[in-house]
Amino acid sequence: MQTKYREPSHDFNGIDPNIIDNKEVQKLQEKVCDVSNVFAFCTDSRGQWITDLTGHNDGLEQIRQMITMERFSSMIRRVSESSLEDQIIENTEYPNLKIAAISIKIEGRPIINWLICAVVEDYETAGFEKGPITDFPAVTTERKFMKTLDLIRVASFKILQSRILLYSAEAESRKSKSSQQEMSISLKRTEATTAIVQLLESDEPVEAVMEKILKIAGAYLGISSAEVFRLNKDGKYMDVMAEWCNVGVVSIFNQLRNIKRSAFLKYSKPMVISSDTRITPEEREQLEQVYIKATIIIPIFIGGVVTMYICFNECKNEKIWDIEDVKFTNNAAKVIQSILVRRIQKNSLASSYASLEAILDNVGSAIYVKDIESKKMLFANKMLKTVFEQEYKDGTLDELFESGRPVGSKGGTFEINSILRNRWYDLHYTYINWVDGRQVVLCAVYDITDKKIYQKKIEQQAYTDFLTGLYNRMCCERDLAWHIDNAKKNNLLGGLLYLDLDDFKHINDGLGHQYGDVLLKSISHSLQKIEGIQKTCYRMGGDEFVILIPSEHYPRISLILDEIKEIFNKPWFLKDADYYCTMSMGVVIFPEDGDSVQNLIKKADIAMYEAKKSGKNRVAYYSDSISTMSNKRLDMEKNMRDATVAGYKEFEVYYQPIIDIQKPGSPCSGAEALIRWNNSELGFIPPSDFIPLAEYLGLINPIGNYVLKEACLACKDWNESGYPNYKVNVNLSVVQLLQPDIVDIVAETIAETGIAPKNLTLEVTESLAINDMERMKEILGNIKKLGVRIALDDFGTGYSSLNHIREIPLDVIKVDQSFVTDLADDQYSQSFIKMIAELATSIGVSICVEGIETVEQKNVLEGMKVRMIQGYYCDRPMKREDFEAKYMPDKQ
Repeated sequence: MQTKYREPSHDFNGIDPNIIDNKEVQKLQEKVCDVSNVFAFCTDSRGQWITDLTGHNDGLEQIRQMITMERFSSMIRRVSESSLEDQIIENTEYPNLKIAAISIKIEGRPIINWLICAVVEDYETAGFEKGPITDFPAVTTERKFMKTLDLIRVASFKILQSRILLYSAEAESRKSKSSQQEMSISLKRTEATTAIVQLLESDEPVEAVMEKILKIAGAYLGISSAEVFRLNKDGKYMDVMAEWCNVGVVSIFNQLRNIKRSAFLKYSKPMVISSDTRITPEEREQLEQVYIKATIIIPIFIGGVVTMYICFNECKNEKIWDIEDVKFTNNAAKVIQSILVRRIQKNSLASSYASLEAILDNVGSAIYVKDIESKKMLFANKMLKTVFEQEYKDGTLDELFESGRPVGSKGGTFEINSILRNRWYDLHYTYINWVDGRQVVLCAVYDITDKKIYQKKIEQQAYTDFLTGLYNRMCCERDLAWHIDNAKKNNLLGGLLYLDLDDFKHINDGLGHQYGDVLLKSISHSLQKIEGIQKTCYRMGGDEFVILIPSEHYPRISLILDEIKEIFNKPWFLKDADYYCTMSMGVVIFPEDGDSVQNLIKKADIAMYEAKKSGKNRVAYYSDSISTMSNKRLDMEKNMRDATVAGYKEFEVYYQPIIDIQKPGSPCSGAEALIRWNNSELGFIPPSDFIPLAEYLGLINPIGNYVLKEACLACKDWNESGYPNYKVNVNLSVVQLLQPDIVDIVAETIAETGIAPKNLTLEVTESLAINDMERMKEILGNIKKLGVRIALDDFGTGYSSLNHIREIPLDVIKVDQSFVTDLADDQYSQSFIKMIAELATSIGVSICVEGIETVEQKNVLEGMKVRMIQGYYCDRPMKREDFEAKYMPDKQ
């Protein structure tokens, strides 16, 4: 067969090499080489260079001379072809020259390959052929070299990930559109095939029947023209037996008889030529002479000899034939051939029937013909007898196919779901006249199970969260509506839990979003293991989850809540260390608390916020009082936003004195700055109410920066007014300290206000400091370099060991007031404070005890090496003017 067409490609599982963004790769390479003192280049999966070798300009030529391209190629080939390793590191003949190859693979297939080399300064010389490289312009350490490899791998995956996600989304969209288009085309093809098959019974002249077939086929294919040519006896000339031209297309034939036979009409097998088919220049020129851009030519046999050709042509536009086009045109040609054979053998009914059967056995669908009145099966093709063998033998096809067919309909298509077979079918039916003139029904059956499975997959993706595999918000709302109705109908109860992770942003910002994603997936898998909610866990977005407790599992609600809380009592292993992440959860009961989806979700969200506001790591049940508080929170939120827009004037900085009890007369040495909010509508609002809201709304950073600036201005004024040694303490919240530019903010505030850095003390909580020790040491160390003092607040309430005190660059330890409540009588509290005071003294750190409220508590501290105290015994927090009037009577 002279087949010159291409079947369409539908490989959605492969990865398009074009997803690689060469500019992003080049940018990454240059940045890494510049920062890390390495030399690198990148290739694609075939080993073709994407980037040139880059690195320190003065060392590039020397690297090229020391490492051959053969070695580069060998290492890249080895790592990209290996199924066991995606990174290799090798020594060279030089003891301080290291070389590594990395293959970035997706689903086991290499996408890009890196080759990185570096001259290291820590090395051993034993066992090497040559001496070390000296006086090299760019050197690094072996440890930094390893970290650079990790950085390149992670960054490459991140670049590819976004490209693959976009590529996958576009591919899925194309699949969905393609599936819909295929279903529409399939229906049109079925209708066209049926219409052509119906012409088998036509008594019109054969030329007229052929023209109708060409018109039906040409209209379905959307082509320019179609012809049937009959060869003359000498084989050199031919006649146009039938021709059809589309609207606006003019026949190219000046005569219909004795036309010279085309060179293309000489084969005994079908020929398919698309616009992009590779043919000889002479053949293409011949087609262009008759204005044909693409054609399908099918020979028609009569008595085993080619006597005719049927041609389907496209003359206006570029045309790429697909396999379904070829099958359809072959079927049309077979019908024409059958009509010709039938006309030739019109006196032989048996021969005509055999031709019809041969055609219908090869049309790609199960076909049967049935008498309308007697219900007798008159014809069934080979596919129907094979696929539905048992039903055909048992006479039960009606039960399978015709139970859903509309009575009295003249024709149409409907779907059938066979539960017993676990298959889906399209049944296309129409009424025709049989060979003896009686009216019969012609049915064509198509298996559409694969399309149904694909549709279900698309629907499943619409209801599933891509990251965690949990169901999403849309699915949650659908399922919740069903469970509410079920509970109401059967007088049952169910539960809805709204769960939000506490301070998840800190993990995302501190460790990176990839580890945040790992945590979300780990939490999701843990929730799905709890009995009763395995299939009713949903991710609403971000770090919020909803859990449905169906009515049949509602009696276990207390156990389910305990199991959820137990999940968050354990640390999560992220980035080679344990990290704690707690959650706040709101609970509503349906239909007691409501019977609408949106109302229940809203109430569960309100209860969750109440739990978060109460100190986080808590569970709160919804109640009307909480709803009232929620309305108050909305008012507070509006007023807080208005207050920040208006320049933070409603936020007041109060000052609580810090007393130095080791100096004669226990003088004031400074104050701690504490924020208060005096709203014009809501009045004075406690910090315990508005600070969590500020964190929730993302306003804590600008508010905190405002407090820092005001406190520094006040202290600068005190220092210049006769109190040069007064210091001010300012609390830094978790969110503030994790800002990437916190060091710059502190430096800018010092420069803007003119405060002496030594008179500014920044307080951080113990729990924050130990949760990411390495990062805290870096941040606090950079702040210390500014000359600012650091205080560890609330000491004794976290999980740290005493060893952590030595790791953090501290100036002051502030013992939490929980150790002071029973200080006068409690031996443990006294021993604890004494031990911490002695430890602080030994490492050169001052100690301040908070919460001193009685003279007895103060007296116990004497002789314990405690330098500073703070609390209501000394004084309450007060406005700046009150503080200055009381503790700065000689202010100049």
